[in-house]
Amino acid sequence: MRFTPLVSLSTLLCAMSLALPAAAQNDLSVDDLVGLWNKQKQVFHEAGTNPLGKTRGLELVTIDDPATAAAAPDAGASVSMAPATAGTATTETAAASTATDPNRPLTAAPETVQPVVFGQLAPELQVNLQINFGFDSAALAEDEKPKMQKICEAMKKSDVQVFRIVGHTDTAGSDEYNERLSILRANEVVRFLTEECGIDAARLEALGMGERFPFNTENTRADENRRVEFQAIS
Repeated sequence: MRFTPLVSLSTLLCAMSLALPAAAQNDLSVDDLVGLWNKQKQVFHEAGTNPLGKTRGLELVTIDDPATAAAAPDAGASVSMAPATAGTATTETAAASTATDPNRPLTAAPETVQPVVFGQLAPELQVNLQINFGFDSAALAEDEKPKMQKICEAMKKSDVQVFRIVGHTDTAGSDEYNERLSILRANEVVRFLTEECGIDAARLEALGMGERFPFNTENTRADENRRVEFQAIS
């Protein structure tokens, strides 16, 4: 008689954590994060060499008007492009808001930006943090910084060359407002990683996706859609 081997407890817990909502990913360990980024890097490479621009767990989507703080590639470019220096905003307003006062009201409209290729990862491959910001603010709260320390440690341990930091919002508010809010918050995370964690700015780029890609597609106003996503693109 043959017996099916038992799945190890650690494997089972890891699988359970990946199946939970975005908020549960705050509890992933450093090794879990590094492992997920290795998988992301692999699927980005596979999708970038596939004429269809997709592979299992990842689809490349061309966004015509993203909120971006890095040089945007051409629509047909490989996703493993070298980013511009993190924090180099495409608009003067975005640069001023993040560099001087992240609490500045989100009133100014962004200028036109070039299309960018965005990697839409399957939920089980995503690395998200639900980071609390003040209302109408992009300032990172003091009590949220411990969450970022684990991300920092994992980034230092990982051999990923380029991370894309993606801000997401829920569908409350206007499209324009959510677009601006998402990039300002992504920029604030990049600022923390470079200035307070010592991550090389050349490894980071910021992107704002607004409300386009909710984690919870059944309830687009759910809290878990307000998140910062960390993608290992190369």
